[in-house]
Amino acid sequence: MSGLFHPRDIQQWHDWQASRKSGARRLVSRVRSLRQSAPGASELTLSTRGENPRILVALEAGTPTQIASLIRPLEYLPEESLAVLSLGDPGPLPGTGWVSGSFEDDDAARLGESLTDIVAVGHFLPAGRAAFELAERFDIRFNVVQHGLLAPQAPPLPPGAHLLAFTESDAAFWMNGAHQDITYDVVGSQLLWQAAQEPAEVNAALSKRPVFLGQLHGAELPRTGFASAAARFCYETKATYRPHPAEKDKLSQLQHALWERQGIPIDRFGAPLKSLDRPVASVFSTGVLESAVRGLPAWVTYYNPPQWLSEFWERYGLSRWTSLDSEPTPIPQLNSTEPARAIAELLKETS
Repeated sequence: MSGLFHPRDIQQWHDWQASRKSGARRLVSRVRSLRQSAPGASELTLSTRGENPRILVALEAGTPTQIASLIRPLEYLPEESLAVLSLGDPGPLPGTGWVSGSFEDDDAARLGESLTDIVAVGHFLPAGRAAFELAERFDIRFNVVQHGLLAPQAPPLPPGAHLLAFTESDAAFWMNGAHQDITYDVVGSQLLWQAAQEPAEVNAALSKRPVFLGQLHGAELPRTGFASAAARFCYETKATYRPHPAEKDKLSQLQHALWERQGIPIDRFGAPLKSLDRPVASVFSTGVLESAVRGLPAWVTYYNPPQWLSEFWERYGLSRWTSLDSEPTPIPQLNSTEPARAIAELLKETS
């Protein structure tokens, strides 16, 4: 069975990430890392509701995937005393009575006396890393919530983690070769569950210009490969290119401008993905499954895909595009229970 390229060693994963960046991006990352590790330079914010929080969520960013995976479950815990550790302002949090301030050493000591569960997307970014240090120091259960489709370049699970996976196959893939003390539950994808609540007008979509979901920012494949897949689809179907929110670097902007001169429309409005009402394609974006679950025609495409990408497409049931008449990705089966509610129920069980 295949699995992650780096199933156990988080430092190996960080080294791989650094190797995929250009010289300029490596310098920026290094400066940022030094700033974050300098005394008094922490940007972590601790928000608490109630006394003696039992559950802490480590929030890295206010992206739709993290809000759905980490914050939505808190709406089903109205009686719990909670804490959120975030990189900067956490944004709106459910309920009232939240108090925020800088995360200090004495906060860690106090949290260590009351926490039973920490919930994060992993220990590979600042909030999750600090939360995992808490978990190790005070023997707190560290729950990792899967928040996107799982490629083999994903970061490894930390030792002793409890995984909350989309599916049994995702859990098996992530745990293959991982630390032997990993446990798991299958809860489903909150993002896909939410998408299913807003079905699209399929008949109307078929007559509209398709859209390609960009991934030029991705480290998993060469930028030229992402660009070639996007350009071919857009040229052959007259599609609009929709940049990923992370495509703000100079190279991506130059690519967008070049495509515009060549006649490919660029979607610069950034409307929520749930508002799309047209056929969709990408290389391996979660948005393909989000669109499929709403009933839209959705495909994946990449010239001469590596083995891991073909296996990824197969694991998620993603259909390859050959033409707009080719069989689209089937609507994925979802759990009957909302994943956020399932996560909340599992957290209640440890109280």
